[in-house]
Amino acid sequence: MQNEKFDIEILKLIENKLDYIYSIAKSNYNDNPELMDTIENLAQVANIFAKSRIQELKGHVITSSPQGFIVSKIANSYSRMQNYEKQKKDINVPPWKL
Repeated sequence: MQNEKFDIEILKLIENKLDYIYSIAKSNYNDNPELMDTIENLAQVANIFAKSRIQELKGHVITSSPQGFIVSKIANSYSRMQNYEKQKKDINVPPWKL
């Protein structure tokens, strides 16, 4: 028996959890749009990785060119995190003193 680094059943569970994370972020989008959009995108990226790996383990690849999808979703999340970091730096909070 070959020692696999990934197990199909575990990958399916991961996929299920990622679908749940995605759906919660999507349904709560209005609470914090930028954060929820970032969570949605990262869940989608992780999910496509899981799907691709499952397909490879089964020996039949169905997903064509997931790289472009992944790059675009990561770029969106990366941009949002950069903006968040910039906003935090732009806030001039005076030092607290007793």
